[in-house]
Amino acid sequence: MQKRIAEELRLDHKTMSMFDELDEEDDFNGVDHGSRDRVRSVAAVIDRTLREGRFMMVFINGSDDEVLLGRLGIPENSDCMIVWTFSTRCVTMGSYYTYTYTNKIAEKLRYTDVLVSCHSSAGGLSSSQFMALFSEEAANIVARHPCMQGVDLTTVVDCCLYGLHLHHSFHGTTGFVWPTHSSNYWICDGIMQQGKENEISNALHPEIIFECDASVLDAVFQKFNDDPKTPFLVVKDGDDDIYEERPNYYRWISISLKNKKVHEGMQNILERASSTFLALETKHRPYRLPNTLFKQCNKLGVLVLSCCAFSFVSPPFLHCNKLRFVGLDNCTHQNNNTSSEPERRDCITKWAFLQSLWVLDLRYTDWGEILSEEKIGLMANITELNIEGARCWQYTGQLLEKRLPYLQRIRIIKPTHQEETTSLDINNSFVGKKQLEILDLSGNSDMKSLPTSLSEASKLQVLVLDGCDGLENVVLHNSLLRSFSFDGYGPASHWTSTGKLPPTSSRPKGPSAVDNKKDVRACKISLEGCTLLEDLFLRGLPNLEELDLSGCAIKVFDFGAMVVDVPRLKRLFLLGCENLRAIKWGSDVQRPKLLELICIDTRPRVGCARPLSLCAQQKSFQLQVHAIFADARLARSLWAPIDSALSEDAHCYFNINITSSATCMETIQPEATTDKEKVTGSIDDQRHYDIAARDMYCDIFTKVGNSPTPMQAFPQRDSAVEHHCS
Repeated sequence: MQKRIAEELRLDHKTMSMFDELDEEDDFNGVDHGSRDRVRSVAAVIDRTLREGRFMMVFINGSDDEVLLGRLGIPENSDCMIVWTFSTRCVTMGSYYTYTYTNKIAEKLRYTDVLVSCHSSAGGLSSSQFMALFSEEAANIVARHPCMQGVDLTTVVDCCLYGLHLHHSFHGTTGFVWPTHSSNYWICDGIMQQGKENEISNALHPEIIFECDASVLDAVFQKFNDDPKTPFLVVKDGDDDIYEERPNYYRWISISLKNKKVHEGMQNILERASSTFLALETKHRPYRLPNTLFKQCNKLGVLVLSCCAFSFVSPPFLHCNKLRFVGLDNCTHQNNNTSSEPERRDCITKWAFLQSLWVLDLRYTDWGEILSEEKIGLMANITELNIEGARCWQYTGQLLEKRLPYLQRIRIIKPTHQEETTSLDINNSFVGKKQLEILDLSGNSDMKSLPTSLSEASKLQVLVLDGCDGLENVVLHNSLLRSFSFDGYGPASHWTSTGKLPPTSSRPKGPSAVDNKKDVRACKISLEGCTLLEDLFLRGLPNLEELDLSGCAIKVFDFGAMVVDVPRLKRLFLLGCENLRAIKWGSDVQRPKLLELICIDTRPRVGCARPLSLCAQQKSFQLQVHAIFADARLARSLWAPIDSALSEDAHCYFNINITSSATCMETIQPEATTDKEKVTGSIDDQRHYDIAARDMYCDIFTKVGNSPTPMQAFPQRDSAVEHHCS
């Protein structure tokens, strides 16, 4: 916040450089970005600059708390005006905008002179007024994202309206989470034209967020439904005019029924739709869809069906040749005895819509017919395949081999039937997958090893193995991998269509009684050489003994957030991690109890070899630390494990080097040390026997830029602890 103020005031380079210097220092101290304090010297400059004249500050405060701007340098007693807002990072419609809510805000305000609030009911706004609000929001979104410069505002408004339509359609529904696909919908519906659609969609996805009360939302949508210019229609139980003739102007239609059946009279409102969502929520058997329901839907690009029954041999959407997205949730096969269409027709002719398909998403729908060899051969343009809660690998293991070359995202997760398959069944599944970017295999607990053909997925960026309990060794060397997740607590409840790991809110809160009894076998994870990897989540891996992240781009390695509940971890390798600034060990509960070996080298180099000094005579040590730092400040991160070991009077070996060498192609070999060469001293001693002997390397120096000397890089102890180190 303070830096943004300084940028707005265009302060001089010397002042701005203070932020970079303190950010670097906070990085080495492991301070979270949200916890970083203001810079007092910069605050003084800001104060001095603003006191020279009058100004107005407009502050978009996305929280519900008052921010003390005076601490940042904004003069409190000056000829100025500050206008600021509450919670403006999402479109909010709620009954809590009442006098009661306003009073709660007012009680928290201590430094605000005037509180202005609006008590107008959201339901009192017309649809055209809502459209105007969305236009303003679209302009703000475009201004925040450079990748969207030049994008037509109408496109962004349509994306906002589509998002609101989805939010209302699935509001309060827990059976499925189709809104996570919003980025795909915008593309497959045709709202976004081909070009930078993926980049733009990923930027829009986190921007279009809604917080709405159900009652207020219903009132708002009633206004939209009554407006002939509204591009969408939402139909729910209680809409008695559902089958009345309506103008064919709806682009996006969602129908959610519990007590009514769908019949062919609905065709007239579906004919011109480009997106249709149909959910028949019932506790009984699914309703059978009329055979001709979508026969005239020649503009349909997105179709999602939930709890519907139809003939899997001849589905009712066969004639929709512009379909880009097909999603089926808990759908079942029902023979169609009344169909006049011949059952046997040429596959290419009958299933022509598969040639235009981009995304196929099957959830708890065992439709083996659509994944037959001949039909997969027709899906020449498909970029995303998601299969959840079905017989997964027996459908796709061999069928994926050398087929579907343009696949960018594959999710084969949470199989309901664990088959007796061997790793050979899937070893060749990823042959030819040169475009694959996201792979999610969550819940495949019978998988014993990663498919060998995964090495051919050279563009893989995201790999999720949550709940893959049978994996023993995970070894992957992929230079483009950016995100990796292995959650032993199980798969997440949902995911997003963007290239992000599952959000924390969707992950299991903790191990259940059943989870505590299962065997998560993973004992080694090696992501050595994944030079772009920075987003990592490992949790609930009780047998993990070795973790190798050599060469990764991780900046802060956090045992409290990134690697959790790995009690038996013994060996940690961070060789060639030139971006590493801090290791946060978490609380005593989160910290691994059996850590025996830590190897760190922050010099960039080719081929991160392990120290050869790990010889037999050193196996008697309870903790070995081999570290070569290009910046002495990183040594602060070793304080916690070293202090813990010394406090227990453990037999330790420390080989910590501060070197001026920016790069090193060869591996430095520390000299072997015998048991006779023990030194007794205190960790707050200024001598350097705790660091490797100075005469071992000619490039060791005592100061790195403005950083402290090697021994000063360690925090001072409250009291000296006598210890033994070699």
